[in-house]
Amino acid sequence: MLLSLLKCPVNLPKTDSINLKIKRIGMFLLKSSSQPSYLWITLTQASQKKGLTAIQCDWRLEIVALSDRISFRDKDADPLQITHQTRSGPPAPEPRREKQLFTKHLRRITQEAETMYEYLSNNCTCTYVLGAFVLLWVLVWFYRDNLEITKVSEKHVFVTGCDSGFGHLLCKLLDKRGFRVLAGCFTEKGADDLKSATGPFLKTCILDVTSTTSIQKALEWTKKEVGDKGLWGLVNNAGRSLPMGPSEWMKIEDFQSTLKVNMTGMIEMTMDFLPLVKKARGRVVNVASVLGRVAANGGGYCISKFAVESFSDCLRRDIQNFGVNVCIIEPGFFKTQVTSLEPIERELHRLWNQLTPEVQESYGDKYLDKYIKIQRLIMNTICDSDLSKVTNCMEHALLAVHPRTRYSAGWDAKLLWIPLSYMPACVVDIALKLVLPKPAKSV
Repeated sequence: MLLSLLKCPVNLPKTDSINLKIKRIGMFLLKSSSQPSYLWITLTQASQKKGLTAIQCDWRLEIVALSDRISFRDKDADPLQITHQTRSGPPAPEPRREKQLFTKHLRRITQEAETMYEYLSNNCTCTYVLGAFVLLWVLVWFYRDNLEITKVSEKHVFVTGCDSGFGHLLCKLLDKRGFRVLAGCFTEKGADDLKSATGPFLKTCILDVTSTTSIQKALEWTKKEVGDKGLWGLVNNAGRSLPMGPSEWMKIEDFQSTLKVNMTGMIEMTMDFLPLVKKARGRVVNVASVLGRVAANGGGYCISKFAVESFSDCLRRDIQNFGVNVCIIEPGFFKTQVTSLEPIERELHRLWNQLTPEVQESYGDKYLDKYIKIQRLIMNTICDSDLSKVTNCMEHALLAVHPRTRYSAGWDAKLLWIPLSYMPACVVDIALKLVLPKPAKSV
């Protein structure tokens, strides 16, 4: 029925080169006794200018169903009105033959639209089929999402940044689940604290992801531990957030110190350990951030997390044929060392003190205090203390038969940052402008 409605050209004289065709069809069926049901059809006449004349018009026909009666009315203008236009001179007289042809086809469209509406109103098969398809899709998704791998006691997982925070808690969880955990800690104290809180199957090594030598030592140690089984999981959790602040306050060294950990260190770890992961057909789990979706502050942190997102996407598409999954964890704001107020304020004072007098004058003497006050308000308001919301995502990425591509952890990630990332850039600009303090010499 719909195809016959679409194929209804007006057979006008060839000299005018006119064709009538359906431009857009939209159906809105409101199953309410108190409101009418609408079936909208938009007709557009496409004309090609050949010779001296061209017929141009645009009609919109509205079909309104009121209870058991169907009436038809034109929404904008008289659909039977056709005008001739010439390239020069006065308008040509209205052609009677063309008007009659259009009236005939308009009546045909009306009859077929009425029949189609009655069919849709009296036959709910399409609605039931669509509802059943959606329900089946949801059930299949939940079933696949909850499938877990077996024989976890034979699988090795290497985790970086295990001294505290997400990495420390993840190692404890994986150790309880029976994984053979290989934890890369930055300090001896961090390694000792982790070993004292876990079982004998968890092993630690000292790892500095900014050092190629340290990464190579960790790689050789890992090869001995995993043997021929390969490495089931690599979790790139090590990260650095400071310094953060206005971009103008930064020097190149401030950017590099963060990028070496969050970006180049993560990439080097992944590329060196990837052959072991391919052997086990395992997965790479990279910890990004919601600030890898929305650039909310200056410094190297947002830049590095955007890099984690793009590198992970590229890697996933490059090695998907080898049975390796690449997952991205996007935590919101959580109470860890990354969001600790004392080091943040200390770094902001350091950045302010290294500015030239001209730059300080442009911001004003009170700007730093206002900026710190806003940072305190944000951290105290939206920071979540439940780190398990993030580690549960990491655990699922390692245990699931079909891991997700992205995991957003935290209420602020789901309700604030992720929706904000889909907004136009001007909306994000205005929102941040309203939150941050205004410099003294702003225009």
